[in-house]
Amino acid sequence: MRVLVTNDDGIYAPGIVILAKFLAEAGHEPVVVAPDRERSSVGHAITLTRPLRLQPLSGGPYPDVVKAYACDGTPSDCVVLGLDEVAPEIAIVFSGVNRGPNVGDDLTYSGTVSAAMEGLVFGRTSVAFSLNCKPDGEEQLYETAGAFAVHLLEWLGTHPLPQGVLLNVNVPNLPLSLIKGVQVTRKGTRAYEGKVNRLQDPHGRTYYWVAGRPEDEMVEGTDVWAVAHGYISVTPVHLDMTHYPSVEALCGQGLTELDLEN
Repeated sequence: MRVLVTNDDGIYAPGIVILAKFLAEAGHEPVVVAPDRERSSVGHAITLTRPLRLQPLSGGPYPDVVKAYACDGTPSDCVVLGLDEVAPEIAIVFSGVNRGPNVGDDLTYSGTVSAAMEGLVFGRTSVAFSLNCKPDGEEQLYETAGAFAVHLLEWLGTHPLPQGVLLNVNVPNLPLSLIKGVQVTRKGTRAYEGKVNRLQDPHGRTYYWVAGRPEDEMVEGTDVWAVAHGYISVTPVHLDMTHYPSVEALCGQGLTELDLEN
């Protein structure tokens, strides 16, 4: 299969390189269109105020059989250019493998998940992959995610996803032999303690650093619980954010009968 591969960590990030290598070694044809630098946490941003450029890579970390392009835009820009210009015949978008998990409410910030959402907007089968690792200080086992991505791609060949649904996959940072299994999960809850840090620069001027420590609610059946307990988490995500029970409730509460002239 031909697969558009993108990410938000940048085109030279180890996660996307390993994902492309695993797909190519399994006989598939990955086409990489990824940001030319890190674009983490940009969400679903699209660039409308300046031109975008694509630069074909020559050499670099990818196998010779993999066509790769660096884009100076966001992850969603990469998907737009990948599907509209580079390879419009591609029917599958894989985004990742992200450095760090995308669980709970991280989905609303994640450039990785948003790139998969953009693939869904184009009507393509889309999957976001993330590795539950820390940014620094530990070995990052992207190979586990790469191996699962190959298996999932083959599974998708005979099990098409429902229209408007993408998969958000989070993989424990463990060797494949230690993975306990795969769980289909719902989005959990992740909050950040100390999200805004108020600091001063050497000139005494105040600045703010948004970060925080993740605090997860460990509820069985959620993505945060699954990856913390050694399971690959697969969460089906629907792009339609309408809360349908509230449609009837709001109508029944007279919202549509407001007299706008008085």
